[in-house]
Order: sequence, then structure tokens, then C-alpha cells
Amino acid sequence: MQTPPADIDALAARLGVGPAAAALSREVEIIDLHLDTFIPVRLWGYDITRSHRPPFGGHFFGHLDLPRIEDGGLNGGMWSITTNPFRTAKGRLRTFRRNLDRFRALVEGSDGRLAFARTRSEYDRARAAGAHVVMLAIQGGNALEAAPEGPAAVPDRLLTRVTLVHLTNAGYGASSAPVHVLRRDKGLSDRGRLFVEQCNAERVFVDLAHIHRDAFWDAVEVHDRSQPLIVTHTGVVGVKPHWRNLDDDQIKAVADTGGVVGIMAQGSFLSRKGGPRDGAMLVEHMEHVIDVAGEDAVALGTDYDGAISPPKDIRSGEVAYPRLIQHMLDRGWSEARIRKALGLNFLRCFGALRP
Repeated sequence: MQTPPADIDALAARLGVGPAAAALSREVEIIDLHLDTFIPVRLWGYDITRSHRPPFGGHFFGHLDLPRIEDGGLNGGMWSITTNPFRTAKGRLRTFRRNLDRFRALVEGSDGRLAFARTRSEYDRARAAGAHVVMLAIQGGNALEAAPEGPAAVPDRLLTRVTLVHLTNAGYGASSAPVHVLRRDKGLSDRGRLFVEQCNAERVFVDLAHIHRDAFWDAVEVHDRSQPLIVTHTGVVGVKPHWRNLDDDQIKAVADTGGVVGIMAQGSFLSRKGGPRDGAMLVEHMEHVIDVAGEDAVALGTDYDGAISPPKDIRSGEVAYPRLIQHMLDRGWSEARIRKALGLNFLRCFGALRP
């Protein structure tokens, strides 16, 4: 049932967008490929069930909570449990298991407002029930380094994605972060290659955000080409040269597997001299992915609550996603392209990996 025009006008005024963007924010499937909102839950007991004003002026943390997720029209997300690399391998595994138990309790205690999805069909059922859909991810595959079976150590097939390497070098390979200078071999280790194969065996997405370019290409080489690779949260070198961003060859490599590249919301990785200063900078990077690899290759992965500083107009979840739609419309995007970029491209990948 369509929302009455008067209600759309009121919604548009509240969100600071036009009626077309407000209406689309309630009609399109919006999926964010990288959410770190469990970090503030872990750090200081942040209560995601109640609405917050973003602390720190919208920098670093506090971009999302469940009421603002619902108000902003965010239908699903890949929620990360981020690894502390400074623990021992056994300590990382123990801590991950504790955090997983805590996260499961959070989802299961949400009165149906949150629901896990292991497969595309589970995603569809959870959405039909009105839930925000949680797809579990690990950021920093070394959380499982002490588990010989790798991703299979996560019970109930709950794990859908692993970001192989994070901001530090790991036993699996080198990070794209400047700390890679401390590591002579920038590629994947033998353990890293085995871990990619284990992810493939479990049909877990291999996420190549954060990884050094040498290790990226090693992962592409060992990865099962019948499964889509993804990069969940990044910028692109073609718009802003930066150690954190993907070049055109990397974008094409992901697209060649049927995968997607998600654009993040960290302003310093995206902004270029003379370029947009607001959320349009994300859309500019998304357009470059499209120019390089086509409309089927692009997605959104903000990294909200991951200690990032987004453009000022998209620092709070209840307005962020509708305002991104407004930026897309302002740049002449068709409704079909918007639907693909915000959700349908990823859902195609999810269905290909785990029907």
C-alpha cells in the first residue's frame, strides 16, 4: 500500500529530502554491507534499542541504533564482530565466542525487530516478518586463527562473511594500512590461502576490504571463481588516491566473479579537491565503480560506528540513507540504478552464494 502524499511530504520535511527521495526510501531495499554498531555495545554498553543523538558531533560512533535504523529505512546489514588483534590467537577466539553469545542474545531479545539470516531465503522471510535483517560478519579473520577448521568453528552456519585482514598485519596476510611497511612479504601466507579455501568450503563471503594489494591478488588467485568475491567498505582510487581505496583492476576483479564493491562513508578516504563535501562524495565513488564495472557491481557499505567521520549531512542513520537517495536523484540516477546499488546487487550475490 502506498504512503499517502501528505504523509510523504511530512516525511520529506523531517528527513530534509524531496518527496521522491522520501518515497523511495520506503520502497527500495536498503542493505548496508558493513555496520560496526556492535563496537560501542562492547565498549561502553551502548543500548541500540533506544534512540540516541549522535555523540562527538557525529564523528567516530553513535551513527545508528535500532529506532534510527527503522526510521531511516535500513532493511538489512552485515553486522561485524571486530577482532582485537593484540590478543593471543587463543584469546581472540575466546573473545569472539563471548561476543558472539552476547550478539546472539541481543538479536534474540529484540522482540522480532532484529533477525539473523544465513541465506537469501532466510533474508526474505525475515523481511516479510518486518525485521531488520542481520547477516553476521567477522572483521579480522584472525579471530578464528586458533580454530583449525576456520569459519566452520562458528555454530549454526551463522557466519556469512569474513573481512580477511583488518588494520593490522595478520598471520593471514598484510593490511593495506601503512603498517604493511613492517612486513616484508605483503602477500597471503599459506595459512591465509587455506583460510580462503575454508571460507569457500563453508560458502562464506571473502571480503577483501583493508587488504594489501599483493595479498588481494593472492586471494583472487586462490578463491573459488564460482563464488562472488566482495569488498564491503572502501573508496576508489579513480576518484581519490588513498592507501585504503581500490584501483580499477581490483574493481574489475571483484566484478568478474559476480561480486560487488561497497562504498564507505569515511570522508577522508572519499573527498577530493574541488569535489562534493556532503554525502554526494559517496555517490561519486559509486559512479566510478559503475563506470569501470557496470551497474551490477556497486553497493553501499558505510562502516557506521566503526570510528569513522562521515560527511556532515549523513552522520545519523534516520536521515543518512534517504539523503543518499536524494544525492543519487540529484545526479540523475534512475530508480532502477538506485534499487540495484542500495540492495538488489548484494541480494543477487547472496542468493548466488547461499540461496
